[in-house]
Amino acid sequence: MATEATVTVPSDQFPLGTVFEQLPDVTVTLERIIPAQDVVVPYVWVRGAAVDDIEGAFSDHPGVKDVSLVDSVEDEYLLRITWAIEYAGVLSTLSESELALVEAVGTKKQWTFDVRGDERSDIAAFQRRCRELEIPITVTKLHALTPLETETEAALTEAQQEALVLAYDRGYFETPREVTMAELGDELGISQQAVASRLRRGIRDVLGRTLPETEGANR
Repeated sequence: MATEATVTVPSDQFPLGTVFEQLPDVTVTLERIIPAQDVVVPYVWVRGAAVDDIEGAFSDHPGVKDVSLVDSVEDEYLLRITWAIEYAGVLSTLSESELALVEAVGTKKQWTFDVRGDERSDIAAFQRRCRELEIPITVTKLHALTPLETETEAALTEAQQEALVLAYDRGYFETPREVTMAELGDELGISQQAVASRLRRGIRDVLGRTLPETEGANR
């Protein structure tokens, strides 16, 4: 089933992140991505800046080959970016994967990517590849591409869903387990006790929604 996910990465872990050092209040949006001969050429909107040389605000980065101004309207600038696809980052990993990039928005704090895969396994494969490359992504949302939110999704907080998805993808529920709770905690940036709490509460809440006879019990 087609699945959408929202992932975040610290701003300094993505090419263009250096722009926030000079323009901390801007928002950068990847308008469109066009794959062509293994080269990704997006158009990028930079909003919230009023500078004469917007191209100069983008410091050199190994992930960027060229930045050129296409158009501008007041404090909004449309730029064309030629990426160095060989740079091992989120963008090149997306290009290698079976995922489509729906939207990407960057701020001083972080970059947020909305991606879509034909199968949930495509999202999991993308996560594994990012781990292999030590790209610090965090999955904040994961849901099937359906018009209505499922009962299971409605039962979970974002933190619970993130912990359960990671535990499932990393093999925590396999026999024998392929990952420890401490390792999950390291990846999520929380304590082992917090992981245990999120998993326990998440499983309880899912069962409370999916098993009619238990609904409302033990809350």
